[in-house]
Amino acid sequence: MVCFETQRLVFRDWKEQDLKEFRIMNKDPRVMKYFTKTLTEDETDRFYNIIQDEFRNCGYGLYAVETKHDNGFIGFIGFHWANFNSEFTPCIEIGWRLKYEAWGNGFATEGAKACLSYGFETLKFDKIYSFTSKINTQSESVMKKIGMVKIMEFDHPNIIEGNPLRKHVLYAVDLKS
Repeated sequence: MVCFETQRLVFRDWKEQDLKEFRIMNKDPRVMKYFTKTLTEDETDRFYNIIQDEFRNCGYGLYAVETKHDNGFIGFIGFHWANFNSEFTPCIEIGWRLKYEAWGNGFATEGAKACLSYGFETLKFDKIYSFTSKINTQSESVMKKIGMVKIMEFDHPNIIEGNPLRKHVLYAVDLKS
């Protein structure tokens, strides 16, 4: 089922055939550069099941994204219920992960803007957060481009001390923005 669209992208439910491309994407060290590791096929399958459960339980999640010009799966953009131990959680997080071949086309920004609109207008969220490791300046740039405001920096509790990915930036946008 198609949930919403932009000029170049379709946001839809996941299809079983997306799983193969999702596995490949999560094994790509370029895509996973700002994560603690690449994912095995089993780990990707578990993540896929978490995404499906979140849609069933929350009514939203990380939407499969495809391009209109070729109907090709390029990754996900959407919402996640973040509930790790932090002063701002639990919260609704907007996030994205796209195949490396899709980078540099403005898809993350275009898609995240559409997701924010969908989240506020259709899902009736009142505040949406996003966070990434401080060294992930590309994702932080997307956060700025979609109108999010930097709230603070924090040490992600699920990343060990000494890891350069531990220091994170937190952005947010609310209905009043």
